Amino acid sequence: MLTQLAVAPINHVLRGESWALRRLAEFAGRSARFDIAPFSALVTVRDSGELAAAASDTVADVHIRLTPAAAARILSGDQAAYDEVRVDGDSEFAQALQFVIRNARWDVEEDLARVIGDTVAHRAVGAGRAVVQLQARAAASLARNLSDYWLEERPLIARRADVANWVHEVDRLRDDVERLAQRIARL
Repeated sequence: MLTQLAVAPINHVLRGESWALRRLAEFAGRSARFDIAPFSALVTVRDSGELAAAASDTVADVHIRLTPAAAARILSGDQAAYDEVRVDGDSEFAQALQFVIRNARWDVEEDLARVIGDTVAHRAVGAGRAVVQLQARAAASLARNLSDYWLEERPLIARRADVANWVHEVDRLRDDVERLAQRIARL
């Protein structure tokens, strides 16, 4: 049931990206399992390149696992989050899926224009982007301010240089203790 609900919007995005349909059509009949704890979706690629919910007894050609946090980071555009994805199975199919996931984009403005018109849709999407950028700048500013506060005002976080210096001092103390132990042993 959940897979069928997820397939419809994914296919909508794929239909807007003809290159993605052509790329996936090469793998018609192959199946992929996506596990994003606690959810799991098993899909099969159709001849058209679109996805369909696969039968529950289907053996997946590719198994893709990721955490909900990694999924959220990927959806927000964090490219580094892809490093947290675990992939097993057919590497060629997995690479095609990964390429489509990284590069297919939903054209919100086009869909919105069908409902409210081109001009209003363009302005609404622009306003939405401005709000998202404002939130990102505010979050980055808050993170910088908290970092500065915890480094300078209320030292809660150690600077990298301070940690490196402490490690160097511990190593030097260990060496001094070893030399002292050797002197004592000689006496």
